[in-house]
Amino acid sequence: MEEHVDLVTSAATVRLRRAAAGDVRQVVALPADDQLGASRDRAADVRELEPYLSAFEAIDADPAHLLLVAVAVSHGDDDDRCGDVVATMQLSFLPGLARRGALRAQLEAVRVAAAHRSSGLGTAMVGWAAEEARRRGCALVQLTTDKRRTDAHRFYERLGFAATHEGMKLHLR
Repeated sequence: MEEHVDLVTSAATVRLRRAAAGDVRQVVALPADDQLGASRDRAADVRELEPYLSAFEAIDADPAHLLLVAVAVSHGDDDDRCGDVVATMQLSFLPGLARRGALRAQLEAVRVAAAHRSSGLGTAMVGWAAEEARRRGCALVQLTTDKRRTDAHRFYERLGFAATHEGMKLHLR
């Protein structure tokens, strides 16, 4: 990925960039701000933040994964570390033997802060992710979304995603 990409939405211009360790607390706060994440994700203190920092280190060290943040920027601001994190997503690249050895992009944990929803930010981020996947030679972009997230289903369908498979999970802990 380039150092950063500016995305213009109806609410603001935001800068999409790789996440840094200093962003982790704000990244964790985004899923904790929705109806399902509130019971699963939180980091009220340093001890609770530790597993997220360990996960960040693993993601950041692997070139097959991009953890991205969108930060608010002021007009003409060249500091790509500035501003509050207003959205996040993870894009992972998965090689496989299916589909004639096709590379797939897996889109995970797309979250937009409440104040930036319905501004076009999610659309711009997913559009960027699809272009990055195409640039890297992926045959498709796939994602999962909780069955209870009916607004998210409509959003992804509007962007051209189709519910072609039934996802399953086996919880191990």
